[in-house]
Amino acid sequence: MLRTCLPAGRNALAERVNGILKDEFYLDQTFASVEEAKKATKNAIKLYNSKRLHLSLDYKIPNNVHKNAA
Repeated sequence: MLRTCLPAGRNALAERVNGILKDEFYLDQTFASVEEAKKATKNAIKLYNSKRLHLSLDYKIPNNVHKNAA
């Protein structure tokens, strides 16, 4: 088994995002297929970036912040 270690800060960020996806977007369920799980994950990430307000962005939506930064 190949293991990759992330720097502490990146691992914490990854764990936080995984927790949000599981808790807020119900990705902790058992899916009928890998394709169904991929589709649900893709949809959750889209919602996470286009609808969900983020405290670290002063309660703004990431896609809007990105568009306004250009």
